[in-house]
Order: sequence, then C-alpha cells, then structure tokens
Amino acid sequence: MSENTEPAVDLNLALAHGLSSEEYEKVRAILGRTPSYTELGIFSLMWSEHCSYKSSRIHLKRFPTTGPQVLQGPGENAGAIDIGGGLAAIFKMESHNHPSYVEPYQGAATGVGGILRDIFTMGARPIASLNSLRFGSPDHPRMRYLLGGVVGGIAGYGNCVGVPTVGGEVAFHPSYNGNILVNVLNLGIAHAGRIFRGQARGPGNSVFYVGSRTGRDGIHGASLLASASFEADSQTKRPTVQVGDPFAEKLLLEACLELMKTDAIIGIQDMGAAGLTSSSVEMAGRGGTGIDLDLDRVPVREEGMTPYEMMLSESQERMLVIVRRGSEEKVRQIFRKWDLEGVPVGEVSAGGSLRVHFRGKRVADIPVKPIADGAPLLKRPMERPAWQDEVGRLDLTGLKDVVHPPKALKGLLGSLNLCSREWIYRQYDHMVRTNTVVRPGSDAAVIRIKGSPHALALTTDCNGRYCYLDPRSGARIAVAEASRNLACSGAVAQALTDCLNFGNPERPEVMWQFSECVDGIGEACRALEIPVISGNVSFYNETEGKGIFPTPTIGMVGIIEDARLAMRSFFCKEADVVVLLGETGEELGGSEYLSQAHRLEAGPLPVLDLEREEAVQLACIEAIGEGLVSSAHDCAEGGIAVALAESCFHPEGMLGAEVTLPAGRRLDAILFGETQSRILLSLPKFNLGKLEKICQDREAPFSLLGAVGGSRLKIHVGEEAVINTALTELKRPWAEALPAWMV
Repeated sequence: MSENTEPAVDLNLALAHGLSSEEYEKVRAILGRTPSYTELGIFSLMWSEHCSYKSSRIHLKRFPTTGPQVLQGPGENAGAIDIGGGLAAIFKMESHNHPSYVEPYQGAATGVGGILRDIFTMGARPIASLNSLRFGSPDHPRMRYLLGGVVGGIAGYGNCVGVPTVGGEVAFHPSYNGNILVNVLNLGIAHAGRIFRGQARGPGNSVFYVGSRTGRDGIHGASLLASASFEADSQTKRPTVQVGDPFAEKLLLEACLELMKTDAIIGIQDMGAAGLTSSSVEMAGRGGTGIDLDLDRVPVREEGMTPYEMMLSESQERMLVIVRRGSEEKVRQIFRKWDLEGVPVGEVSAGGSLRVHFRGKRVADIPVKPIADGAPLLKRPMERPAWQDEVGRLDLTGLKDVVHPPKALKGLLGSLNLCSREWIYRQYDHMVRTNTVVRPGSDAAVIRIKGSPHALALTTDCNGRYCYLDPRSGARIAVAEASRNLACSGAVAQALTDCLNFGNPERPEVMWQFSECVDGIGEACRALEIPVISGNVSFYNETEGKGIFPTPTIGMVGIIEDARLAMRSFFCKEADVVVLLGETGEELGGSEYLSQAHRLEAGPLPVLDLEREEAVQLACIEAIGEGLVSSAHDCAEGGIAVALAESCFHPEGMLGAEVTLPAGRRLDAILFGETQSRILLSLPKFNLGKLEKICQDREAPFSLLGAVGGSRLKIHVGEEAVINTALTELKRPWAEALPAWMV
C-alpha cells in the first residue's frame, strides 16, 4: 500500500486496529479531528494492552518497589540494584508468548534479542540469561515442534551473541495447549553512576536511528498479536512475528557500549514492541519534550514502505538515541566502524508533540502526553469464579494411599514436569564469558562478578497449578520458592522482576485471578523485604475461549558475599549427614503427585508461614556463609522423596543416602507432599552442632534424617523401609524422559 492509497479512517477501521469505540472518540477529541491512517496506527500501538498496561496499571501500584539497594525501579527499560564496589546489576524479564506459538524459533529468538537490548540500553553489559517456559500436554501433536523450536531459538540467538543461558524452568500442562509461554530474563552489570535512561531532553538535540534497517516484519505485533486472544486461524498471524539477527545484535551491543563511554548520549531506548513509535513517544514522554521525525531518513530494507509501516514496524536490532548537539559525527563514526546504520532522523522539540514528516508532508502530529500517559485506565470488573471453592477442596479420607512407593517415585522422576532438563540446557552455551560458577541443574544459577569477591544468584519460579487453585497463595509461594532457591545457593535475595501471564482481562474471573496474584506477590515481597523493580504483563493468553493457568513468573536475583562458597544442590561427600530445615505436614493439595497418581488438581495448597520461611532461609544462608554445608536443595514439586533423589544425581557421579522420616501421617503425604519452607542440607557430621545452634537462634525447625553414602536411596518412615532402590534405577527415567519424548 502506498501513502497515496491509505484507507480513510473511520470507526470500523479503528475497531480493526484494536481500539474500542470509546477510545476512538477519545483520539478524535485529543486531536480535534479524525486521525490520519498513520496516527491511527500510532494510537493503536501506544494504547494497546501490551504497551499501555491499561488493564493492569491500577493493580501494579500495590507492589513494593523501593529499598536502599534500588537504583532504578519500574518505569524504565529495566530495573537496577546496587551490588557494591560501584557496580549495579540491571535486570528484567519479558514475555514473547504469542509470537513463539505462531513461529517458535523466531518468536523465542527475538524474545532473547529484545530483553538483551532492554539491558544494554541502560549501559550494562549482559552477562546471563534465564528462561521460564510453559508447554501444553505432552500428548498434543504440536508440542514437540514447539519445544524444539523455542529451545532452538533461545540457543541460536543467545549462543551467537555470546551471552550465556545459565538456568530456567519448564513445565507442561494442557492449559497451555493453545498458548505456550516463553518468558526470558537477562541480567547485566553496569557502573552504578553510569546508568542510561530512555529520555528525550534538550530541544535541538539530534534523534539518531542506529542499528539494522527497517522492514515490514513485526507490524502490529504489539497491538494485534500480543493484545488479543488467539482463534483457530492463529497461524495466519505468522507475518507479524519479527525476524532476528543475532550477529547484528552483537555489533549493536558493542557499538552502544562504546558510545556510552563518550559524553554524546542524552537518552537511549530500544525499538522493541511498537518500534519507532514507542521509542520516540516514551522518550519524549519521560523527558517532557516533543520529537520531530523525518521518515525519509529512516534506513529501510524494502521498497515502497509507507509512513504507517515505518512507524509500526518491529524490525529487530534497532535503537533510538538522543545525541548531544555537536556530537553527531562521533556517533556516525562509531556506528560506521561497527558496520551499522547511524543516521539522524529528527530532533528533540520544545512543543510537546510527536510530529512525523514524509516526502515533505506532515503525516502525524500528536501531543505526546496524552498518547504516552493518557491511555485509558481501565478498572475492569472482577469476580471470583464460581468453581474456585470446588477446586480448593480435597477430601483425603476417600483417597487411596500410595501402594508401592518406589514405583510412585520412579513415575514422578520420569514425568516431563520433574525429569532432567539436560536435553534443553546442553543446547545453551552456559559457560561463555567464563563467569558461570554454578551451572544449570542446581536450584539457582550463580554468576561471578569479575573484580569482586561477590557473586550473583539468579532463578525463575512459578507453579501455575498452585495459582489456578488459589491465586493469592500460589503467588506468595512463587516468591517464597524463588527466594528459597537463592538461599540454597547461599544468596540473600535483593530484588525481583516478574512476568505476569494471564488470560483475557475482559473476563471478570481472569481479572480476579490477576488481582489476587498481585496481592500475593506483594504480601510475600513485603514480608521477605524483596522489592519489585521491573516486570511485564502478558494478557490475552487464550485460544478459542480457553485461557492458561494464571502464571505469575518470578525472576529473582540475590548476592553471595563470597563467590567461593556458592552452594550446589547435589550430595558430594560420603558420610555427610543429611538434615532437614523445616517440618513436613500432611499436605497433598496441588501436588505433582496428586496430579500424576490420582489425576486430581485440587487444593487446599500447602500453608506458607512467611515468618518460618524467612527463618529457614536465613539459617540456610548463615550455615553456607560459615562454610558448614556441602549441599543445599529446596523441597518443592514432588516432595522430599523427589528432592532426596535429585540430591543423589550429582552431574559427575551418583551418591546415595539412607534417611528416616517421622511416621504418623499418610505415607504419600510424607514422601510426596509439598509442604513449604523446607530445605535439605548435607554437611560433615562435625559441623552438626554449629548448624543446630544457628537453627535455634533463628527459630528454624531442624531434624537429622540420616547420612550420605552408597549407591542406593533408602528411605525409612518410622521403622518401615519404604524405598530401597538402586540409584541407576531412579536416574534412568529421570535422565531419559525428555530426550525419549522428543524423538
């Protein structure tokens, strides 16, 4: 379509762009006229759910976002915390769900590329990535293709750029059959005094376009792909998925970091979702200025592109830079050196408007403030689902207890939700840049900070089933488990980023789930003193009326004071004693065992006492910090029996254990219940007294279970030996399940 054949704008065209009739009338009121076709496209992007957060903003204000360590909270490209030594850790998590379902390789790859740009646009060199993935039923005919494509895209992009993927999580459930989730976290390191922000300040300063050329890929990705539910024809949306070039991204990263060593930059922003539109509008909005753009100067890779297409394109590997007047040639030279485009396409103005010119005509003239900050703020109806009470009940009296514990344990270990993820992470280069201290496979990844004695621990966590059965409690548990995983590495949690994945916000039950999860996250964060410094909301994860489980994924970062003491989750010393921090209750609700063995998804969830949680975590961290501990592993999905088996599976060889658990409850609850606030430790026997003293001081429950040794896992419950199985028999299903399924 040429600029001379642009369609006439009316209500029907606005509705086709995702605007409501009320929003269209508001646009006409703001402009005092009917918008041009390009202006309609700009409003449809900036007021889309994906860009404006119009359904979630009123709820997100309930998060705690400040703390002495916080250098940058929500509102910028990423959050930042002070990690000492004049350094800052900058991190964020984003979703690329819909694109990855439509085209898994490019959807996942460009998700990685986008989050990398969010990090280095703030002046940080990216040093570690994690991901959180959700796929549908293993029986679904498309799931192998989707998993293979997503893992390939993450590996292909991250490996080429040279940023290690050091950890993550993956789960399967039929609720994700029509809407897989691909959430990607990246962390970078910057000088605390040199954090760059996306602001357009100083009328007369140049607006530079840098990076790759603009094409037609990704048009309407934010407004119509990420801000609407899928229907049966979702495959027809393939053209809206962006195409990534990791080699161009690497060049762009290095060029931007080189430019940041100069005094040329006033502000810098990734052209991510909504491309040139969002980067220019958001920068002007933060700076309280306007921007004039000349689209004739925009480097394009396709002929005949219209202003509408250039403003809406989501082509990858592009940035917008506000350059200090007089520094233009410096910018040109740096980007010429890296063989990238670096051209002025406009300037900052004092008028407070976005003015877009093309071939001598003004094709858009929009006041910045209402489009940047004036998107409709929706207080959508909320309603607790009628079925919530039903799924929250579980009558154990009529539930058959486990008959053959070894068989049940093997079944859990061989399930796709609990088996080894090595088939996935071996495709990632997790050692590039040589910062990785603890590799994938443990409770948390650990990255050294070069030039510092400290290390950073990172994890991602969420149990979608928990959040379906009880959204508030499930979200609280997600925060607690993430923090617990960091504690098992020896790290004190510092801050979190989130990726809030939900169904259609126009459904009152979905908004109730969302609100409950927000409150659950907030409660846990306040109790554990962990601020939320960045994040993302992904609504409309729904296909043909079927929504996903609410999945508020938590990404968390902590500090280990001495990198040499970073802890792993595997038994490593013969004759070490095995200790449990915390206590085991009779809690089967929401468990993986209940789902696998009884085909039941019902609550109530395990009770989470946040004071006890904090006590257990602090005891674990102190014991690791004093060098008392050989291994630490969180008891989570699958319960203590699965945690014990996983602790036996050391990457360099297996080491068994013999333990005794207290009787007096259902056997399946003892072995496979998912009682919260529990950590398995192994340590030399001569350190037992010191550990017990720490637990007493912290008021953390403590019990001696047994000892490490041999080639079998032996579990006694009271006087009865319930599991006595060779580790080779346990490890085989655990190690082989995922590669066997992918064949």
